[in-house]
Amino acid sequence: AEIVRWDVDLARANEPGLLQSLRSLLPPMHRAFSSFVATRYPQWVGDLGGERPPLSVDVVNEFLLPVLSGHRAVVFMVIDCLRLDQWRVLESVVNEWFDVETTHYFSILPTATPYARNALFSGLLPAELAARHPAWVVDRDDESLNAHERELLELHLNELRGPTPVRYTKISTRTESDELSKRVASAVSSDGVSAFVFNFIDLLTHGRAESAILQEMARDDAAFRELAEQWFRHSPALAVIREAARRKIPVLVTSDHGSIHCHTPATVFAKRDASLSLRYKFGDNVRAERPELALMFPDEAMLQLPRRATNPGHVLLATGDSFFVYPTKLREYQHRYRGAFLHGGVSPEEMILPVSLLSPRAA
Repeated sequence: AEIVRWDVDLARANEPGLLQSLRSLLPPMHRAFSSFVATRYPQWVGDLGGERPPLSVDVVNEFLLPVLSGHRAVVFMVIDCLRLDQWRVLESVVNEWFDVETTHYFSILPTATPYARNALFSGLLPAELAARHPAWVVDRDDESLNAHERELLELHLNELRGPTPVRYTKISTRTESDELSKRVASAVSSDGVSAFVFNFIDLLTHGRAESAILQEMARDDAAFRELAEQWFRHSPALAVIREAARRKIPVLVTSDHGSIHCHTPATVFAKRDASLSLRYKFGDNVRAERPELALMFPDEAMLQLPRRATNPGHVLLATGDSFFVYPTKLREYQHRYRGAFLHGGVSPEEMILPVSLLSPRAA
């Protein structure tokens, strides 16, 4: 969090020399963080009652519930793939209407939407979610894995405090964004939880790898923050926040996972049926050519992941700024994904996330 604060402030102050010195701290920080996660994370998820930081499964219970207990209505906003440094920039936009209190939590692994966001809404680790709701968890890495977020949030709140009204809105397309802009007042309920999921940052993160224009506009972390800020200032997300401020409704803003600017290709060896993700792999005997660029867990159960019907076995997670490439497509993947913002692996940028309470200021 301290490095993020300095990174944002030095970029704003146009201090490239000091910024370069600061960023020289990142490689050793990434190495230390991956060693920390390799040891601690299996302990955290293996004993949720033990001593640990807040995880995705704790967000509703530890952060949303206390706000809801003191207010009739709460806006719960999840901005997909929002990083801590990006929130620091967006936070300055909402200071006009709210007192902002920000803390942090750790995303579960892999730092990918099908796992992290379901855990956030349900309060369940992936293995437990698969056991309770097998029809909602299939052996694929696609958007259908997040088709039941409203139901998961309703069930979770019902277990914690009894039946709670939930109004849920997910924005993934321009059409959905335009429709929400026209009905902001009705989308924010005066009773219970108004939950919003905004996917723009995640769509921008994935789309950047395929677009030369976006690569130029978001060429580094600072430029990506500026692009995120421009979106936010003109987005229905800010319109929702302003409507909440007008009606004196508190807002809890968070993210499900972050991303990292990747520059280091890491060759992996795996069978044909291994998963395709660039920052995490599931498969039988999947391994990295350079072990220092990845964390390997021999069993999904160590991470409380469901055992897959196909390619069960190892879990390989990229660390630092590495991304996985195959020996047979080495040059193609290096050219296509070097410099991309990716997620799914182990880094502070992906795992340490903001959770902010926006409290409306008195008139």
